[in-house]
Amino acid sequence: MSELKRTPLFDSHTAHNGKLVDFGGWELPVNYGSQIAEHEAVRTDAGMFDVSHMLVTDVAGDNAKAFFQKLIANDVAKLSFVGKALYSAMLNDNGGVMDDLIVYRTNEAETTYRIVSNGATREKDLAQFNKIASEFGVSITPRYDLAMLAVQGPKAIEKLLSTRPQWAEKVNALKPFVGVDLEGDWFVARTGYTGEDGVEVIMPSNQANGFFDELVGAGVAPCGLGARDTLRMEAGMNLYGNDMTDEVSPLEAGMAWTVDLKDENREFVGKSALVALKSAGVKVKQVGLLLESKGVMRAGMEVVTDNGNGITTSGVFSPSLNQSIAIARVPADFTGERAKVIMRGKEVEVRVLKLPFVRNGKKQFD
Repeated sequence: MSELKRTPLFDSHTAHNGKLVDFGGWELPVNYGSQIAEHEAVRTDAGMFDVSHMLVTDVAGDNAKAFFQKLIANDVAKLSFVGKALYSAMLNDNGGVMDDLIVYRTNEAETTYRIVSNGATREKDLAQFNKIASEFGVSITPRYDLAMLAVQGPKAIEKLLSTRPQWAEKVNALKPFVGVDLEGDWFVARTGYTGEDGVEVIMPSNQANGFFDELVGAGVAPCGLGARDTLRMEAGMNLYGNDMTDEVSPLEAGMAWTVDLKDENREFVGKSALVALKSAGVKVKQVGLLLESKGVMRAGMEVVTDNGNGITTSGVFSPSLNQSIAIARVPADFTGERAKVIMRGKEVEVRVLKLPFVRNGKKQFD
């Protein structure tokens, strides 16, 4: 057993009685007491998550834009101003998702960018960044000296700014999916993984615990991985390793909107496989499932439809809906509003819904 890695906020988790678990090789809090209370804090007020296991990587060089146009399926040409962020899948040669990541443009000249990618895949991701970088002569700098906190919820920005009033003008001006550089390696972006307003704050590791305590003092609830999962599920957001994998293309994982094929001359990794898949016809699609009876759906359950069977890729009990929800892959030609999930050997009826289930604290279906 290799030793679990710890983020710079480990001391804050132990100080606030975080219940620590192994998450993709990282020792992180699943909750600080009540997962439901943490979920509610984010939906109604403000909560924060340590996401320092995610990797921040800075990319620089004259060919940085061309590097990204090869590396990812979405097109960084869309980043029309400094600070703008782009969500994309990074694909393997077969069109499967190696990871999903966010890219920020960080200068006017389009020669510097920042990537935020997943923690569990950091070695694999870095190897791919470096492999493609060697073709374009750009530098890849993993920022192991930084920590990251996601501060989420309807009152997240207000409470954050009560600790940093000097940021107010810049942070209040942020539109969704835009980031801004602040003093001394602090960076704030209006992004998140909860379906609520809020920001992700990148900072020097040695200032992270002090900042965490300031946010607690401002009334921001520390939240663990449990609430992070129920929140992202309600928001219909994919989890790498569950809803998308090396074997699953973005076209099959509800991520077709992140694939940009407009520029016929742009050859990104996995493009030919995606184009072939598209012309052959994508066989599965992603849907949401709602269980109206008792029980909890989990990942890996068989879904029975009139057009053939599918599988749940994530499933939880939703605190906001007080029912179980799941994300599933089902046959692409299935259009019904009802399906069945096999739970403990029995077929149980479920409603089929368009994702997301919840957005900005409101149920998205009747």
